[in-house]
Parts: sequence; C-alpha cells; structure tokens
Amino acid sequence: MFVLDYKSGLPIYEQLCRSITRMAAMGALEPGEALPSVRALAQKLGINPNTVQKAYQMLERDGIIFSVKGKGSFLAGDEAAVARRKQLVLEKVHDAVAEAVLCGVAKEEILALISGAFDERRKQE
Repeated sequence: MFVLDYKSGLPIYEQLCRSITRMAAMGALEPGEALPSVRALAQKLGINPNTVQKAYQMLERDGIIFSVKGKGSFLAGDEAAVARRKQLVLEKVHDAVAEAVLCGVAKEEILALISGAFDERRKQE
C-alpha cells in the first residue's frame, strides 16, 4: 500500500505524502476513507511517528486529507486538491526542463530521461 525507498535522497515524510496523493489520484483511496492512525502507520512502516505526523500535516495543508479530533485523518473529497498537487508537480517538471535547456541539454536527452523515469516508476507500482 505505502511504498517507501529508504535509500532515496527524498525525505520519508515526502515519500509518504506522494504515496498517499498517488493512491488518492488513482482511486485506491476513496473520499472520506480513514487513513491509518499515526502510531499504527509508523509501526507498520518501521518509522518514527513524528515522520508520519509531518506527512499528515503536509497533506492536510494541501487539502488532500482532513483530521477530526479524536477520530483520525480522512481522505478529503476535494478532487481539486489532488488536481492542485498534480499542477504543482507539472510546474516542477516545466522548471526542470527550462533549467536543463539553459544548461545546454538537448531535447532528445530530456525526453529520453523523462521517458526512462516514467517507465522505471511504472515498473515499481
């Protein structure tokens, strides 16, 4: 369900955010569905509860989830939040491509890199 790469340079809380956002975008999580408690998810993944809490806070800030005191965290029904997250990611890709072009990277190299990264990620799912 939650995929973490402990060897990645990406912080665990960011990986967790991305994993939950991806599951929401793919329909693996339904709007209103309860997420595991901070403690339960931390124990399941073998990570510090503060890491899970930070991920949940970021997701709540972005409107992906909402919390109910004493009840837990739930996936928000706001599909616009997932769309906003996708837009942010596309903007990052755009900025990275612009930077690569400024550094003299050829279009073919950029396309090959993007295609390779996309294919690699699909194999991991």
